[in-house]
Amino acid sequence: MTKSRSAVIRDPQAPYSIEVIELEDPGPREALVRVSGVGMCHTDLIGRGGLLGEGFMPAVLGHEGAGVVERVGSGVTAVAPGDHVVLSFDSCGGCPACLSGSPAYCASFELLNLSGRRGDGSRGARDDAGAPVTSRWFAQSSFGQYCLATERNMVTVAEDLPLEQLGPLGCGIQTGAGAVLNQMRLAAGQSLAVFGAGAVGLSAVMAARLAGASEIAVVDINPARLELAASLGATRVVDGRDTDVVKAVTGTGGGLDFSFDTTGVAAVMGHAINVLTRPGTCVLVGAGMDNVTVYPATLAGKSLTYCYEGAAVPQLFIPKLIGLWRQGLFPFDQLIKAYPLDGINQAEADAAAGTVVKPVLVMS
Repeated sequence: MTKSRSAVIRDPQAPYSIEVIELEDPGPREALVRVSGVGMCHTDLIGRGGLLGEGFMPAVLGHEGAGVVERVGSGVTAVAPGDHVVLSFDSCGGCPACLSGSPAYCASFELLNLSGRRGDGSRGARDDAGAPVTSRWFAQSSFGQYCLATERNMVTVAEDLPLEQLGPLGCGIQTGAGAVLNQMRLAAGQSLAVFGAGAVGLSAVMAARLAGASEIAVVDINPARLELAASLGATRVVDGRDTDVVKAVTGTGGGLDFSFDTTGVAAVMGHAINVLTRPGTCVLVGAGMDNVTVYPATLAGKSLTYCYEGAAVPQLFIPKLIGLWRQGLFPFDQLIKAYPLDGINQAEADAAAGTVVKPVLVMS
């Protein structure tokens, strides 16, 4: 058993509390990781918002962790104690999607990542009163000094890297960049409209610039975010409060090749479809609860899909992004602001206010 000072959510309406919990020893194909840093992601709001049922809380969230392997359970061969790792999403490894190289679409994705429990239903931790604590959010629950991870959601990285900054590569940044490079496969000369200039949307902007996009239009209501988008490669920025967003995005042209919605807002997803040319593809990743309503004929010559985790194989894609960062071509670190673990509630508030793009909790 390992004691960990972690951020626990007990009530959707209450702030996080910093508590000492006790983690179980790593089981088969698991490892204990000493967390260096962990990003805060919009998806964490699903876990802390009470949407997963009464049995979910109390819970430790966090699914963009990075740290050092302390101990490994039985059967682990991919990592060893002392390895530096970035933590990403979990997958079963045995379903058709996993076996064909698409672990983001694993048949057990929701069970392994969104239930907050192991596949056998166990939670993995207890509080100081001995009560169970959900601690397997995305098979890591990394809002704390230590977490349990699985062999399949760990990616080893070089020891000379700034480990405390790398966690967001495991989800938000991977999602944005991967949607462009893996899902869309955007080619040089093609165009893209990005709705929402958060960490996911801005990562898509950086990836589109790398791919040689001829036009990158970004829509948001935050002027500072639009300014940042322009500095990262957007060729045009649009205020989302414009009376005719679609016209502002398409301009005098006939539409764009791709669109990317990170908001999950019904009206915005509609705009993302309507800015497309024919043929055109709209990729959704927003974690909202709104429905997409569209007249069937609107999709003539167009494609609409939802992308998990940038359709990435983390063990291949995260090192690729790190390599691009080393070359100065993918400056994801410009999105990050560090907070101590004790500052988690301030970090959450700043993210909600739009004053910070990607908060990262750094462990002392």
